[in-house]
Amino acid sequence: MVRGMSGSPAFGAIHAAAAALREAAERRAPIAPLRDSYSSFTIDDAYAVQRVNVDLAVSQGARVVGRKIGLTSKAVQTQLGVGEPDFGTLTADMAFGDSEEIPWSRLLQPKAEAEIALVLERDLPHEHSTLADVIGAVAYALPAIEVVGSRIEAWNIRIVDTVADNASSSTFVLGGTPKQLSAFDARLCGMVIERRGEPVSVGAGAACLGHPLVAAAWLANRMASLGTPLRAGDIVLTGALGPMVTVAPGDRLEARIEGLGTVRAAFGESS
Repeated sequence: MVRGMSGSPAFGAIHAAAAALREAAERRAPIAPLRDSYSSFTIDDAYAVQRVNVDLAVSQGARVVGRKIGLTSKAVQTQLGVGEPDFGTLTADMAFGDSEEIPWSRLLQPKAEAEIALVLERDLPHEHSTLADVIGAVAYALPAIEVVGSRIEAWNIRIVDTVADNASSSTFVLGGTPKQLSAFDARLCGMVIERRGEPVSVGAGAACLGHPLVAAAWLANRMASLGTPLRAGDIVLTGALGPMVTVAPGDRLEARIEGLGTVRAAFGESS
């Protein structure tokens, strides 16, 4: 890990990388992979970059409402050379309601994926939370569409690129049909995303690290180990249930998750 106090080269590199990502988002102009400019960066350094931008956003009025889990597909983990998922931070301004139009100006190289969202009613403060702990902490689940985006050119990412880029977060849409976990099978539930009535992505709960609740337990333990545990009221996006879908201006996507319900994402025209 690159280490250093304020004013040191290490401190400067982390803040320079964070600034480059912010500028890419503001200008809507992707940049070259961070790994090319910061070849010594580790995953810990990438998370430090992520924290810089999250902390800045919070200082400017953003409100943290939860976390997202990424890299829940074993195939994608292998592609990026890692053996576990990653996480990003969700803020209130990233959230959209079912069918609420997402301005195209908010997006950069967007792709969409259907997920199971969890909303917590209890804290998960322990570093070794069990699956039972997670189940007991969940108030309800919602169908969700995460709209991921990349500030890296052509999605040419490796692990440090996506982690630094807040796990390639962009926006997310929550459906309005809350269900208890006992009301559906989070592992075996089928999923389909349709565009204009045509299926463009299919999958199931098992595509998410074998079980979305296993992914949630991983996140709970990871956040507790960092001293920032998941808290009551947090939203957890547990990970993709199927392949990502490239999004175009004016698109309308509908995701159906068996037993959980339907959620729709609407995208504005190009600005």
